Amino acid sequence: MAGMLETIAIPRASVFSSSSARSVPIADLSVSGGRRSSAVNFSQFSGLKVQLNRSPVSLSSRSESVRRGGRIVCEAQESTTVTAAAVTDKTWKSLVIESKLPVLVEFWAPWCGPCKMIHPIINELAQEYAGKFSFFQLNTDESPSIASEYGIRSIPTVMIFKNGEKKDAVIGAVPKTTLATSIDKFL
Repeated sequence: MAGMLETIAIPRASVFSSSSARSVPIADLSVSGGRRSSAVNFSQFSGLKVQLNRSPVSLSSRSESVRRGGRIVCEAQESTTVTAAAVTDKTWKSLVIESKLPVLVEFWAPWCGPCKMIHPIINELAQEYAGKFSFFQLNTDESPSIASEYGIRSIPTVMIFKNGEKKDAVIGAVPKTTLATSIDKFL
């Protein structure tokens, strides 16, 4: 089972310097060894951000809000153009089972971080394999009966169907090459 990243140690800011970098203040993040840095240059990436925690601390007679540590959080883009259409319990048979083309279905939920990471990959593949493969996304919160029927216990799960039959399944947020290899087997 995969563990979670609880802390991040950045030994030197110069490691991250580049022409496309932006400065991110981390003055109040805990850094081992007693050293603190006022800023670190990270290259521009909008999927992750440092979320600083604030806690009230009483210093002598005055109360102040002091930042204590922080965490890295995923902020996958909500505005990604979806090219894989939605499929539901009502449209499952006509769009997936009766499809003349092979079909890739991503089982996902809105609260699932890894699902948001794999959406852009599914959309890229949908564009690359247009006319050869159909791509759909099934929200397991809105259509639980289909997810139960196919034994979905973990999301994201990507399943490939051909002639109405389940042929392959890939569980988890995997690289594009892994999904492309699965798709190529059924062309």
